[in-house]
Amino acid sequence: MLRTLIVVLLGIPAGAGKQPKTTNLQPAPPELLLDGGRKLTFERSFSLEREVKPKRSFWTRVVDVIAGEPDFHFLVSPYSIATDSHGRVIVTDTGADGIHIFDFTEKKYKFLSRKDSGKDPMLSPQCVAVDAQDNIYVTDSLAGKIFVFDAKGKFRRTIGSLKGGEGYFKRPTGIAVDSAAQRIYITDTLRNQIFVMDMQGSVMATIGKTGTGEVEFNYPTELRLNGAELVVVDAMNFRVQVLDRSGSFHYAIGKLGDGAGWMFRPKGIGFDSEGHLYVVDGQLGMVQVFDREGRLLYYFGQRGTGLGDFQLPTGLQIDNNDRIYVVDSFNRRVEVFHYSAAVKPADGGKP
Repeated sequence: MLRTLIVVLLGIPAGAGKQPKTTNLQPAPPELLLDGGRKLTFERSFSLEREVKPKRSFWTRVVDVIAGEPDFHFLVSPYSIATDSHGRVIVTDTGADGIHIFDFTEKKYKFLSRKDSGKDPMLSPQCVAVDAQDNIYVTDSLAGKIFVFDAKGKFRRTIGSLKGGEGYFKRPTGIAVDSAAQRIYITDTLRNQIFVMDMQGSVMATIGKTGTGEVEFNYPTELRLNGAELVVVDAMNFRVQVLDRSGSFHYAIGKLGDGAGWMFRPKGIGFDSEGHLYVVDGQLGMVQVFDREGRLLYYFGQRGTGLGDFQLPTGLQIDNNDRIYVVDSFNRRVEVFHYSAAVKPADGGKP
């Protein structure tokens, strides 16, 4: 009764303030069944702030009709992705000049931007990492600096900012944080080097030089720490190099080509609970999965716009539950898959 009265008084057609439901009629890709009882399942995709927040109340919708619906943030040109200890999903967006934080558990969303900041504006956020306290580290490839935010999203400091305001790095891209050793690893793509810094931003060492040999790089980009290993995407050498944390060479995976198992535009990387290496290929529109010997185990995705498809995919993150997040950049979304590890027999033997 009260709701009808308000609708009549305000001259609002019944249901006018209601947000349209986003019904996705596209079929989800089938489960990918693998050996040993392993499987890969598509879970969902997301791209909007509105997908995180709870349903808006009637009173809020009434206000929306009168004052206009608020502008919801959405992914414009997402690039890199990370998850923190609370399961929040952090996505850099070069098109929006900021960082999206999706918290599906608490149904909260936050957008971080320093584009209009008078001091240390963030110009082109690239890759993102978090430390053990969920502080957020973002490389800015244009400003030449690293921006640090606390777990609540408050800006704390920059790393690599010189006295004149310019950045120390030529083009910082990949970043990985070792909280236990108090070290930060950063690729400087134009210098073809990895910088090892302490938590205050002082350079402790550099790794690599220009070339095609071991611990030599040609436009290195993404970084990942995996146990004692430091893994780097050696983009224009069309491979992934695996080093130890001091920079000694362990092995490399990949070679130039456009077939399964080869790499054309390697982007984001990650490891599942069984130690398999996942590599996004932006050109091929797929994610390839390798063992430590470089053998292709399987791949998923293809170029397209349907669920499970990719258009210029970039970033990748695998959380502690083997949930795989892939940044589908040109489709302006993040797609989520779940990897189920091998089923162990009841006697504890090999499957």
